[in-house]
This record gives sequence, structure tokens and C-alpha cells, in this order.
Amino acid sequence: MRNSILTNRTLAITHDLAMIPVAWLGAYWLRYNLGTIPVDQFHTAIKSLLILVTIQAFAFHYYGLYRGVWRFASIPDLIRIGKAVLVGMAFSAVVVFLFTRMDGIPRSVFPLYGLLLVALLGSSRLAVRWSKDRHIYQGEGCRVLIVGAGKAGEMLVRDLLRSRDEIYEPVGFVDDSLRKLGREIHGVRVLGSCDEMIDFAERLDIDLIVLALPSANSRQMRRLVELCEKTGMPFRTLPPMDRLMSGEVTLNQLREVSIDDLLGREPVSLDWQAIGLELKSKKVLVTGAGGSIGSELCRQIATLFPKHLILLDSSEFNLYTIEMELAQRFPRLRVSRSLNDVVDSPAIERVFSEIQPDVVFHAAAYKHVPMLEDQLRQAVKSNVIGTRTMAELADRFNCEAFVMISTDKAVNPANVMGTSKRAAEIFCQNLDKRSRTRFVTVRFGNVLGSAGSVVPLFKQQIEAGGPVTVTHREITRFFMTIPEACQLILQASVMGSGGEIFVLDMGEPIKIAYLAEQMIRLSGKVPGEDIDIVYTGLRPGEKLFEELFHEKEALQSTVHDKILLASPRECDWERLTGILDGMVSACDKCDEARLRALLREMVPEWGSSGDEVSRQPVAFPGADTSSVNADPPLLH
Repeated sequence: MRNSILTNRTLAITHDLAMIPVAWLGAYWLRYNLGTIPVDQFHTAIKSLLILVTIQAFAFHYYGLYRGVWRFASIPDLIRIGKAVLVGMAFSAVVVFLFTRMDGIPRSVFPLYGLLLVALLGSSRLAVRWSKDRHIYQGEGCRVLIVGAGKAGEMLVRDLLRSRDEIYEPVGFVDDSLRKLGREIHGVRVLGSCDEMIDFAERLDIDLIVLALPSANSRQMRRLVELCEKTGMPFRTLPPMDRLMSGEVTLNQLREVSIDDLLGREPVSLDWQAIGLELKSKKVLVTGAGGSIGSELCRQIATLFPKHLILLDSSEFNLYTIEMELAQRFPRLRVSRSLNDVVDSPAIERVFSEIQPDVVFHAAAYKHVPMLEDQLRQAVKSNVIGTRTMAELADRFNCEAFVMISTDKAVNPANVMGTSKRAAEIFCQNLDKRSRTRFVTVRFGNVLGSAGSVVPLFKQQIEAGGPVTVTHREITRFFMTIPEACQLILQASVMGSGGEIFVLDMGEPIKIAYLAEQMIRLSGKVPGEDIDIVYTGLRPGEKLFEELFHEKEALQSTVHDKILLASPRECDWERLTGILDGMVSACDKCDEARLRALLREMVPEWGSSGDEVSRQPVAFPGADTSSVNADPPLLH
């Protein structure tokens, strides 16, 4: 490698020095209108060459003409050449004048020499770059159609043209911008709109389609992927814009389109300064730290330099995994672990007593809907009593903030899981009014790729050859990525003054059947042909539609466009604590009948599965709410 660099540099220096006499004698030739140069002046020119070559060589070295690589020559290289030639020409003229008094040297020769030398040095470099870009010495490669003629598309086609390891031949662009139609980018023409992709793929014998639209939203990506699928050609994409920060687009960044691209949204804009001020130099406790949401929260909190990060989880493996990851990525961060269950009051009290956390993120919960339908006691113990234990200890030890992670299934719940989370919401909201700790609840829907979610299940079923099981043709769910959900949780944690329920804007609900079809297609299979989709019927406690807020919560906007505010509903505190005490007693006695009655008393809107299936979602202001239950008696 080193020998190759030295060889290339020697060739470059030799070339540039050889161009000096060519430019010098060419200047004389031009001076005499491409005619014969007088003999005496020709001899003077030859004698002056030693001075020119010596001075010009020093100028070339001084201005760094050999730091760059010819195949990447650009405007800065041309500027360096201009400076080196101008300075070398000026010094050469002075020295030649001192030796010859310009006898036999026409005055116009030096300006002509400078222009010729710049042209010769610059054109040779640009010719090398052009030849490298156009693969003059290479054969034809994979014919590529690029979707998107913006900045990312321009950088991508430039990188494709330069590639030597993998040979690609950009054939054209498609772009929906009419003003770009017919334009050329690095010699590659914008052929037409994205809707014409199928026609161009056939006519131009395309081998690969590349989506160079890193800022496209999920709706745009779904449309483009459908067009790509219709061509029958393989297609790749660039990472989203929030991950494409280097300013360069390289071949190794091309990847297959993932389900996140189709269901994810625009990058979230956060007030990191405010979040950092809230958590920097603070002791932060995260429950459920080894889970999908808890672990991502830990990763993001770690980047904000807390004074001490405490990981609490009841799973030995999950706790070990996140602790090892943080130790490797953030070696200077003080991290403590606590292998405990949130319902273990003495153990949790000891954690609070010894560490005195400033902020608590409560992500620990049981969340598997069908499983919890016949595990009522465990659901209530963890999701309700566990939350009460954590919240009361946060109050007693004067924590600054307690952030509870909730779910859209807590709205008009149709299942034990959602009902238990709604009960936890009610307690935190009402405890806030009796505490100096800020109790903030954050509610959102499904996250892509979380443990136990539908995406990993579909992946396993597709890898096994199918069938992919969907409970109902019309079932829909809200989705967002785990990092986005955790970022919005952090943002909401600094926005709340206490008692609020922040609802994350989940965008449009997605049909699970559509999700299954797209995952099959992205795996290179055809739904219904290669892999079947089987509809199994709604599971116990499952609704067709999820809702993000109750009609009585009067949803409002906030300063952040992705976070909405649901007004809290007050209840009788003594009655509430009495119900919770009764739940503790019923859990101790394994009295599930009593437990079910108390949970229904606390959350009267907990309905039967059959009632919930027919209810339409109440997700936005102005929606039809005629079938939603009235305020339960416990709430005012």
C-alpha cells in the first residue's frame, strides 16, 4: 500500500515537472501565432527552463499539490494549482529578470505560460477523475435506477461511479419533482417520475433499484416500496436521515428495506438541552431496566451524563445484559444493579434508602395481553401494587420526578393488562396532588421489535416457512420505534409539572394484515403463494382498535408536536386507597374473584371483549364517542 502511494506521488511529480517546459515553450509558440520561434529567443527560453522548473517545483510542494488524490480532484485542488502557478510564475519572472534583464523574452510569455500551466495541470487531474468515475477501464456492472434526485441521490451516484470493488452502473434517476425532470447529475439523467419506475425498469433492463430518500416518511416509503415490488426487481435503501449524519453516502450503507422504514416516522426533534439539565448529575433509577423500553431508556439516559444510573429488574439475564452493554459503551458512568421485583417492598425500600434516587422511570410491568387474562393476580401484583410501592417510596424519599410508562390499552380497557395499567395511572395521577414529587404518566401504543410483540413473531413464522397468523382481517394497532418512544418519554418527563398523562402521537393506525403482507414481501416471498396468512380470530381480551385517550380526558396540544396532554380525572382518595389495600389482601389470599371485583370497581370501564370489539377508536378530538362509557363513579 505504501509503495503504491509513493509510486503514484512520483508519477504525479514527474508529470507536473514535465508540464513546465511544455507550458513555457507553448507560451512562446502562442506568442508567435503558432509559427516558428526565433532561434535566439528559443535558446533563451531553454536556458531559463532551469530557473522555472526549480522555482515552480518549490511552489508546487509549498501549496500541497501532492496531498490530494487525483481520482478525487475538485475545485480546492484547482485553486491550489492556481496559487502555486501564480506564485511560481512571479518569482520566476523576478529571477529571470535579474539574470537576463528580459533580453529575448517577450512580455506576454509569462502570462501565457501561467494560463497554459494551470490548464495542463488541472485538465490532467480532471481527466483522471472522469476516467475513474466512468469506469473507462472497467466493464459494465449492475444497472441501477436511483429513486430520488436530491442531495443523497447525488452523493450516492458519485460514490457508485467511483467504486472499484463493486461495479455499479447508474442508469438514471426517477423523482417526483417536475423541475428536476431532464436534468443530469454527474452525467446521469433524471428520466421521469416515481410512478414511471415500472416502465423504466423494463425498458432499461434494470438490475437494482436504490431508494435514496433518507428523509421520506412512512407513507411515502410504503408507496415507493409498492412500486418497487411491482417491478419484480431487488431494491435497497439508505438509512434514515437521523442515522445518515456523516455527509457521505457509501455503498456499505445500502441495506434492505425494513419494516421500520414502512411504519416508522420522521425523526423526532427534542429539546436535549432541557432533558440534559433535568438528568445531568442526577441519580436516576429505571425499573424494568432489562426490558425493551427500559433498556433503551438506560442507553439514552447514559448519554446525558447522570451522576448515577440504577438498573432494577427481576430478570437476572436481562439485568446482566444491559449492565454489560452500558459498562462497555459508557465505562466512566457509575452504574448500579438491583436484582429485585417491584412488589418486594422491603427490598425496594432498601434501594431507595441507600441510593436516594432523584428521578424514577417506572417501566417494569407485565404486558402480554392473552397471557394475563388468566394470570389476574400476577398482573395486579406487578402492574398495580408494584407501581403503588414504587410511587409511594418515591414520595417518601422526596424524589424530584416519577415517570410511569403506560399503554394505549389502558383506555377503555378490554383486558386485564390494560385495566391494571389504568389502575396504576389513576393512583399516580391522584398521588401527585398529595406529594412534592412530580408524577408524570406517558402513554403510547405498540413499539416495533419489542419482546413479545407481533414483529418478532412474524419474523419467526416467515423464517419457518409460514403460515403467518393474524387474529382478524380488520385489526389495527399504533406503532412507533423503541428509540422514538424512549426519546418522547424523556421529553415528556421534563415537560410535566405533575399529574399529567402525556399521550405520544402515534400517527396513523396500521392494519396488522398489511404488516404481515409487507414483512412477507420484504423477505422476498409472495403472500398467499409462498407463505400463507391465516386468520385465527381475536384472542381473549383483544380489541380490534386501540385508543390513545378517553373522551373525558380532553386531549390538548403541547409545545412538542409529537406529545399531547390528556387531562387527569380526580377520584376519592380514601376510597382509592381502600380499594388498593383490598387488592393487597386479595393477592395475599389468592382470592381472584375478590381481586377481579376490586379491579372492576377501580376501573368500571373495563368491559367484556365482545363489547370492546365493536367499539370504534376514540383517538382524535371530534371522533364519534357515542359508544364510549360514561365517567366511572370513582372518578370525578
